[in-house]
Amino acid sequence: MVSGCILVCCKPGLYSDVAKDIHGFEGVVVAFSASGRWDVITEIEVADMKALSNLMLKINGLPGVRATETLVEVRL
Repeated sequence: MVSGCILVCCKPGLYSDVAKDIHGFEGVVVAFSASGRWDVITEIEVADMKALSNLMLKINGLPGVRATETLVEVRL
């Protein structure tokens, strides 16, 4: 299991639409709009790194997405 967050920067005015679209993707636990450097915060849980890569590509391909940053949980 891979857990983490995908932070999303959106084009102006599209953060709400992007958050709604992301919320329906498999592996997304929660997606919500935020103020600050990132417009949408997405918590994820997927089976493996391949599933994470596929999810990242889906999010990056959404209309209105300008940039993303992926944070993967490190278990010590």
